[in-house]
Amino acid sequence: QLTLVESGGGLVQAGGSLRLSCRASGKINFAGWYRQGRGSLGKTREMVATISRVGDTNYADSVKGRFVISRDNSENTVELQMNSLKPEDTDIYFCNAYPLFSPGSMSSWGQGTQVTVSS
Repeated sequence: QLTLVESGGGLVQAGGSLRLSCRASGKINFAGWYRQGRGSLGKTREMVATISRVGDTNYADSVKGRFVISRDNSENTVELQMNSLKPEDTDIYFCNAYPLFSPGSMSSWGQGTQVTVSS
């Protein structure tokens, strides 16, 4: 089971930037960043951006052109550069990743990091 540790959240004004980082305890395969979503714990988390082992990316429509997901396979890290932040980006953001050497294993989640964008 992977352990994922996130960092980089915080408070920023609208239009500002933040960089989230996720460090895994082992080699990772497919990974991504998700947000809790407004209103309720227990609701399925919303995909923000995902990245494959070889760097193929996918973004939610709401963040295209503003956020960039990247990874460093040698460091077992996945990062999310968040630019032109808006108040509606405020949420708890979670890193998710599948282990590389355990096909069929469930993915792991980080503890979450709060992003707050003030207007």
